[in-house]
Amino acid sequence: MKHIKSILILLAIVVANNLVAQNKNPLIYKVNIKEEIGSNTWVYLKNGMHEAMEQNATCLLIHMNTYGGTVVDADSMRTAILNFPLPVYVFIDNNAASAGSLISIACDSIFMRSSASMGAATVVSGTDGAKAPDKYQSYMRGIMRATAESHGKDTVYQNGDTLVEWRRDPLIAEAMVAEHVIIPGYVDSTQILTLTASQALDLGYCDGIAENINQIAVEFLGYKDYNITVYNPTLYDKIKGFLMNGLLQAFLIMIIIGGIFFELQSPGIGFPTAISITAAILYFTPLYLTGYAQSWEVLIFVLGLILIVFEIFVIPGFGFAGISGIALIVASLILTLIGNVHFDFSNVSVHEIFRSSMIVSAGMGSGLVLIVYLSSKIGKPGIFRNIALTSDQEGFVSVSMEPTSLVGKMGEAATVLRPSGKIIIDDEYYDAISIKDFIEKGDSVKVVRYENFQLYVIKSNTTEI
Repeated sequence: MKHIKSILILLAIVVANNLVAQNKNPLIYKVNIKEEIGSNTWVYLKNGMHEAMEQNATCLLIHMNTYGGTVVDADSMRTAILNFPLPVYVFIDNNAASAGSLISIACDSIFMRSSASMGAATVVSGTDGAKAPDKYQSYMRGIMRATAESHGKDTVYQNGDTLVEWRRDPLIAEAMVAEHVIIPGYVDSTQILTLTASQALDLGYCDGIAENINQIAVEFLGYKDYNITVYNPTLYDKIKGFLMNGLLQAFLIMIIIGGIFFELQSPGIGFPTAISITAAILYFTPLYLTGYAQSWEVLIFVLGLILIVFEIFVIPGFGFAGISGIALIVASLILTLIGNVHFDFSNVSVHEIFRSSMIVSAGMGSGLVLIVYLSSKIGKPGIFRNIALTSDQEGFVSVSMEPTSLVGKMGEAATVLRPSGKIIIDDEYYDAISIKDFIEKGDSVKVVRYENFQLYVIKSNTTEI
């Protein structure tokens, strides 16, 4: 028994020593970016950074192979890299084109496979691939240049002279976007700069050529023994990344606005409410789970809806409540796309605010177009034919077949008329519509007109129209 106990103690000591030895080894946390740069890759990088910090990693290594993607997501990724407390290295495994080159330049060190290339960061249209207008190119040139400059300068001693040189020449980063920037021996005024691994090494944009990650760890980082952990995105991460796509967010805003409008045009709660609520859940949920949308921002959205409904059904006209409701909804939709904490915008870039505003504006603009389009189609031949009654419908009418005798008579509002409701004349109930003001229950009314099987009334003390 004593021997068994001693053996168990020895095994425990060995295991403990192994764990201690493992913990002493540098930990490389690797995130794979091997698809188009977009909301998915942004989620992967952000989650990977969080996990790297949780596991006390020595560094973060991005394993990259991409032909580019969206500028807004690439900018978010490069900002996160520049502000990350751990060293961030990138291994370009064949391609770091366009948005991929921006992310790579943000990293502390760039390593490339001998067959790899980086550059060609000109902004193009996402629809047809055509070159975007110069204002977009100018902005991209500025981002590339600023990213290169962020690495600072080195003091170089040459032939007895002291020189101060950029660690990464911003002119080279700018040449990856603009044709007019000339890099002698590499690109003239008619070309966009794309660097091979050897060229990048010569120009200081590559810190080493390697064929695999082990070579980087051993030869360039000096890790003789190291541990490596790879971030593996889950299905949930992929769905979350998809829902955070800017185009999809604009589409969801369009559905929210359109659903609210059409629901307010019809009594009760029906299909427009269902699709509007579904779109709102799909919009807010991934933002809430990633920390962008906070509880108070969601409450602002709900409060805005309440004010709009209050304005329509309780307060006549369109005033403070309605305008405030619209302002709160727009503010909520924008704020949820901005990574502020308790209304602190100190770390929020102008670009992030602009991007959020453009997404919301695009969604609301599309929503208005949807409203106009569907309003013109309802009741006409097509899939919207049965949504509204047409002129050839037969059935019961809501008023007496001889209502003309009621014109000029006085009655009482049996319900609130906002603007439609019921009135009582000679102990009989009739449907009616107020043609001037909202009428409260119990108010005295006068029938002034009968058209299209409908009575029209005004308050008895109101001047006739």
